[in-house]
Amino acid sequence: MVKNIIEVRNLSKCFDISSKNPGLKGTLKHFFKRETKSLKVIKNINFEIKEGEIIGFLGANGAGKTTILKMLCGLIYPSEGSISVSGFLPYRRKDNFLKNITLIMGQKQQLIWDLPPIESFYLNASIYDIDRHEAKRRIKKLSDMLEIEEELFIPVRKLSLGQRMKSELLAALIHKPNILFLDEPTLGLDINAQRNLRKFLKLYNKETNATICLTSHYMKDITSLCKRVICVHNGSISYDGKLDKLVKKLSPVKEILIVCRSEKDANALDNAGYIVKSKIKNEITLKIENKYVSSSLRTILNSYDIDDLYINEPPIDEIIGKILIKKEYKL
Repeated sequence: MVKNIIEVRNLSKCFDISSKNPGLKGTLKHFFKRETKSLKVIKNINFEIKEGEIIGFLGANGAGKTTILKMLCGLIYPSEGSISVSGFLPYRRKDNFLKNITLIMGQKQQLIWDLPPIESFYLNASIYDIDRHEAKRRIKKLSDMLEIEEELFIPVRKLSLGQRMKSELLAALIHKPNILFLDEPTLGLDINAQRNLRKFLKLYNKETNATICLTSHYMKDITSLCKRVICVHNGSISYDGKLDKLVKKLSPVKEILIVCRSEKDANALDNAGYIVKSKIKNEITLKIENKYVSSSLRTILNSYDIDDLYINEPPIDEIIGKILIKKEYKL
């Protein structure tokens, strides 16, 4: 039986914030009599993550995704509730806990700007008490998986964004963490770099059974890596479950473009009782409920002379957007 590696119970986080009026008068008032209020950004959330899972955290900007990750890795304290990560209380920052995790943020860097990445790798290895020979072996294995070699000896400031992100990933994984917290890891990368990074994370998860908690606004990251997603809205969890179930629930209809060999067949199909979205000569687009797609396609292929057909999946961004903007939408 696969055990839970992360357990969160009734977790909340409040921040004390202050505001001031503009101008000199507002500044002086703020200096001598500062008014603060408590803002609850995470509100009594509960979830469990099993060892080896890849979980996607989804939500709009400011929903609380990054705050959750920071509490899971111990960077900030929870205000209420409990967190257990690999049997540790994250905020105590025990050495054995820190050796089991890593945090990668797409907008932050840990590599030394004017030095080649290889120098930062050996520095990280020394911090984690990894001897030179073992560090060299791990760097070689990870660089092969990430498909970078010559880049390791070029100053970081001269690397492309994609090369730099791969190097950041290598630096963060040299100590073999079994839990990865990734906050927008593909931020700013081009399509090829994003695809290569996703390919690496899949391979790393398969080879090491590492647990990966991922936030991303690139829906391809989520659909490629995550079978389960946790949607966060205004600090609360609005959905926690399988991604394909979420997509089916929020998008119960598929659009199917059918190219008939003749306009005669297209006209016959137009009058066959299906919901027709559009028709241009011998091309017709039908709307069919998910549960009837297979049977409907069999009937159409057996009854009409079809040249080609395309099943158009709705954009995942739009589907996820439905649940992100509706706090009350629960499945």
